[in-house]
Amino acid sequence: MAANKPRTSSFSRNVAVAPTSQVPGLKHGPNGTVFLSSGIADLDKILGGGFCLGSLVIIMEDPEAPHHMLLLRNFMSQGLVHKQPLFYASPAKEPRGFLGTLPNPVSSKDDKSRERDTEQEKNLRIAWQYKKYFEDQNLDSQKDGKVEYCNDFDLRRPLDRHALSGQCIDCVSLQDSPNLATLYDRCSTFLAQIPRFDGNITSAGRISIQSFSAPQCHFSEKEWDMLSFIRSLKSLVRSSNAVAVMTFPPTLVSPTVLKRWQHLADTLLSVRAVPDEDKDLAKLLTGYQDMLGLLNVHKVARINTQVPVILEATTYSMKLHKRRSLVLECLNQAPVDGSSGTSYATSGSCSVSSKTGALDF
Repeated sequence: MAANKPRTSSFSRNVAVAPTSQVPGLKHGPNGTVFLSSGIADLDKILGGGFCLGSLVIIMEDPEAPHHMLLLRNFMSQGLVHKQPLFYASPAKEPRGFLGTLPNPVSSKDDKSRERDTEQEKNLRIAWQYKKYFEDQNLDSQKDGKVEYCNDFDLRRPLDRHALSGQCIDCVSLQDSPNLATLYDRCSTFLAQIPRFDGNITSAGRISIQSFSAPQCHFSEKEWDMLSFIRSLKSLVRSSNAVAVMTFPPTLVSPTVLKRWQHLADTLLSVRAVPDEDKDLAKLLTGYQDMLGLLNVHKVARINTQVPVILEATTYSMKLHKRRSLVLECLNQAPVDGSSGTSYATSGSCSVSSKTGALDF
């Protein structure tokens, strides 16, 4: 008797089972994807695990505040902690000096203090915001001496110098690139040092490009050349074991080209400063005084799938936990003012208003 064979159809496809990653800082996801930590546990959770390996992440800057630097610093520091090759390009004349501003991981003593605070917070039962206290702030963290997938970083303490020694770090000034071909060659040379995927990932790299299209760059007025570079960089990264994060000021790009840039991004984020004295927002949102800014998720990478990602929210507040670690929280509506007896969202939803507000991008 012939052995029973599994029934197949023209609609079924063989999907190779992804091996368990033994590389620090990498985690396997669905559909054969591999995640690399952003350096912010909350952002990893929002994106479903982190930045997809082989993806291009674009962050639109706020012209009035450098909040994009917080995301960039955590991303770079996380890579150095995991001893991953790092490529950094900046419009500054001496980009290597930026490495001295990268945050240091929170010490184990501080971790224990944070765990005690978390246990106290779990005992709180506030009806309109209790949910956030039950969320695990350390995504896939591994204790007992093992390397954590995502660390907490102390923005007040610079990264230890020994963490920079012996690392594969390539720093480039965008001012030294007369054209984008030079920058592309540097990126290509950097990625050539990282072994490509052959069934077993042994290393992963990170590319950080700060303030692309800044006025200091010689190519800042060549919008179509910059568009071509982004397209080439995306193709270059997709075929390598790396993630590229690029920030740029959208106000310096024409609306037509801006839409094309946004379309090329696998993951698209934007940051925005919060006004110091905004009475309307202070009444509308709880914890407004503790907010540094707002993070908006416009697009999430979809690799090896056509299923769209449905997020719980698209706008998050950026705060500092104990004035040192960056955390992201969903926006929570402040309780209704008893004197007026009216709610800020009268459409039946507790978080969405039918009117266009100041939080709309």
